[in-house]
Amino acid sequence: MSVDAATVKRIGRLARIRIEEAEVEKYREELNAILGFVEQLGEVDVSGVEPMTSVTPMRLRRRDDKITDGGYPDKIVANAPLSEDNFFMVPKVVE
Repeated sequence: MSVDAATVKRIGRLARIRIEEAEVEKYREELNAILGFVEQLGEVDVSGVEPMTSVTPMRLRRRDDKITDGGYPDKIVANAPLSEDNFFMVPKVVE
């Protein structure tokens, strides 16, 4: 896959990053180098390799999923600036 100048500008617009016209070629080369590296990773044979959670062998700690505290919603919303029916009320931020 190859990135062209229009794609670089679109990525910049989506990321809300201002990319000057003089910088487009530099970013295009960098993105193409990154994508080339990712393509190289796809060529690696990983059959027989188990997924890992860490570089050192370890077991994840687990605990029972149970409720250990709660049952007093009045105390929880007591310090809220505005609440109704034991729910926090916040101003609308999305139109």
